[in-house]
Amino acid sequence: MKKLSVLFAAVMMVVSVGMAKAQKMATLDVLGVLNAMPEKKKADADLKTFYDTKQGEIKKKYDAGQAKLKQYSEEAPKKTADENKAREAELQKIQEEIAQMQDKAQKDLQAKQEVAFGPIEKKLNDAVDKVAKANGYEYVMDANSPAFLYKAGADATAAVKKELGIQ
Repeated sequence: MKKLSVLFAAVMMVVSVGMAKAQKMATLDVLGVLNAMPEKKKADADLKTFYDTKQGEIKKKYDAGQAKLKQYSEEAPKKTADENKAREAELQKIQEEIAQMQDKAQKDLQAKQEVAFGPIEKKLNDAVDKVAKANGYEYVMDANSPAFLYKAGADATAAVKKELGIQ
């Protein structure tokens, strides 16, 4: 029992010495920095244009399908059962094409986002690394994280923005 209490005391001393060496931490408003970067603003605009173009194509296909549906609905009583069945299959095919277009547009948008944001993310990370090393920060945490319970350390946002040359 005596050996156990001596061991516990020794462990507590090691832990308290480790805690005495304060780790230098800083927070960073990652979202604020990203939104201030001109490259991010341009990428967002380009992606919005791409998205709007794809949505326009899908809407055009959808409107054409709606027009056919209306036409076929009005003409259905005058057509044979086989003709109506063929028209129903055609409308089903249009619906499937629209769903495929939506899936492809979503995948294309994600691919474009990865290509567009990759260099921006690297530039931000490089600036954070440089600022952290220059200021001796051991940790830089996102100030927007919901995991924060208390924040009272240095804020690296201004230094990172300065490093990136943005306001």
